[in-house]
Amino acid sequence: MFKKGRIALYLVVILLITGCSNHSKLVKSTDNDLKYEAAIAYYNKKDYYRALQLFEQLNAVYRGTARGERITYYQAFCYYEQDDYLLAGYYFELFAKSFPMNKDAEECSFMSALCTSKQSPKYSLDQTKTKEAIEGFQYFMNRFPNSNRKDECNRIVDELVKKLAKKDFEIAKLYYHTMEYEAAVVCFENLMNEYPNTEFAEESNFSIVRSYYHFAINSIHSKKKERYQKCLDAYYDFVANYPDSKFMKDATKLKNLATLAVEKIDHPKQRKNQKKHSEQENSVIKQQS
Repeated sequence: MFKKGRIALYLVVILLITGCSNHSKLVKSTDNDLKYEAAIAYYNKKDYYRALQLFEQLNAVYRGTARGERITYYQAFCYYEQDDYLLAGYYFELFAKSFPMNKDAEECSFMSALCTSKQSPKYSLDQTKTKEAIEGFQYFMNRFPNSNRKDECNRIVDELVKKLAKKDFEIAKLYYHTMEYEAAVVCFENLMNEYPNTEFAEESNFSIVRSYYHFAINSIHSKKKERYQKCLDAYYDFVANYPDSKFMKDATKLKNLATLAVEKIDHPKQRKNQKKHSEQENSVIKQQS
């Protein structure tokens, strides 16, 4: 008897979902069983907009029941398939936290982080969502360490981290090109500490040498030696890390000039190379700007 009733309900659902006027009747219907079956049917047909309308009506009706769990799950995917990642992420997170023992909790926890990553803007804009997405994937991997989605998580996190590094790299370069050399050094060093394996590491290491050199040139006399020495220290770190770097020729020029500058400061009476050194400095400044 129950089976016949279900068949009859399915037939009614099939008839009702085949037309706009019938959908309107479903929306106004007080038959929640019929609405639920119709919402599932719309979902399976990938008509996420109409499915969502019905699921939203049913959400409060079935809250706290097994059917309510499924409605939250379907709502999340309806929003996701319509590219509404903000609301999709909210419902995925709600499902994962409200029903942690459900077989779909892992999937929803992953999808919550994925939705946040899809809200991550290009590198030049605010990266709050990028950082939130990284935290979301880290939370997922901690909670589900044996998940078969781990490789995908790592791939996405790598792309997000690359975006953060790119933003910091461009900020550091901007400081350099606006002749804020001390700020440039700080930014390049922070970049290397935060993202030591970034693709921008080699150029950033060279840029630290270059920034220290220009910082020293533009310093008061009492600070010059100390800052030239920092340029030399940065140069030797650079050589140790990137002995075959494409920036080695320019870095070595800076090292030679910094060495001459320190010698001139240590031996102020030896001025025979002063004019030549000043000309070299001016040449390097033009080349490195």
